[in-house]
Amino acid sequence: MKKLSMEELDRLSVEEYKETKKSPISLVLDNIRSLNNVGSAFRTGDAFRVEKIYLCGITGKPPHRDIQKTALGATESVEWEYCLNTLQAIHKLKAEGYQICAFEQVDQSTYLNEFTPDPEGKFALIFGNEVFGVEDDVLKECDQVLEIPQLGTKHSLNISVTLGIALWDLMVKLRQFNQ
Repeated sequence: MKKLSMEELDRLSVEEYKETKKSPISLVLDNIRSLNNVGSAFRTGDAFRVEKIYLCGITGKPPHRDIQKTALGATESVEWEYCLNTLQAIHKLKAEGYQICAFEQVDQSTYLNEFTPDPEGKFALIFGNEVFGVEDDVLKECDQVLEIPQLGTKHSLNISVTLGIALWDLMVKLRQFNQ
């Protein structure tokens, strides 16, 4: 066993990436305060070829060295848009036919492992503030609230971890790796 070289990994250039068909998923960052989490969203978004990232409210936006440090250049490949507030992004995405799915712990959430996405659908995944979560007025506009079940003493996962788990799960369920 040996590690693959950069040439053997055969990654796309930024230009090739921009021209490649994207997965039917967009990310919505709802008032994320950590620039490292924003950078991680870009890097993970690139890995799963998300269509777009919406940076909302107080969420930092490129160019910023703390975002770049984690994104490792993914701010150049992944399309993004800033919205003054998260509801603005949601209304736009709903008008474009996206199913709006927040990741939050609420009394009527669906565990991610029990969620069956429409294979023909488009999805906007909302991730909330590190302290306060997804805003209540945003939750009211969602089609689905999803939760990652946990077994430990902590009540939540870091946004970057949640985002990675969520994207992987949805990509597998949408059979995006079989194309």
